[in-house]
Amino acid sequence: MATIELNKDNFEKTISDNPMVIIDFWAPWCGPCKGFAPVYEKAADVHPDVVFAKVNTDEQQELAGSFGIRSIPTLMVFREKVILFQQAGALPGNALEQVITQAKALDMTRVHQEIASKSNGTNPA
Repeated sequence: MATIELNKDNFEKTISDNPMVIIDFWAPWCGPCKGFAPVYEKAADVHPDVVFAKVNTDEQQELAGSFGIRSIPTLMVFREKVILFQQAGALPGNALEQVITQAKALDMTRVHQEIASKSNGTNPA
């Protein structure tokens, strides 16, 4: 599956409409971003059930700023509208695969329960 470009206009809909979205924050002048791009594209091909998106931080400064992106590349994983992972730096293919596998394996019912308990001050069951 090809990657999609995210911007402030399609960001919310993309996160809301897809169970899992992985975002690569990058810039055209960034050497490590260029090195990570083929790794990211390969993962997109291997995982057609996941939306792989890219945010050009030069063009989408407001969006990158809203997530506090200070270093690129930065990888962010959303599942069911929850940020599960955010890390700056280019990951090797095997590490990216581990992140994806772990994100897919999470019990999201429990994750949502933990979030709810934190917001209302109770402990999860």
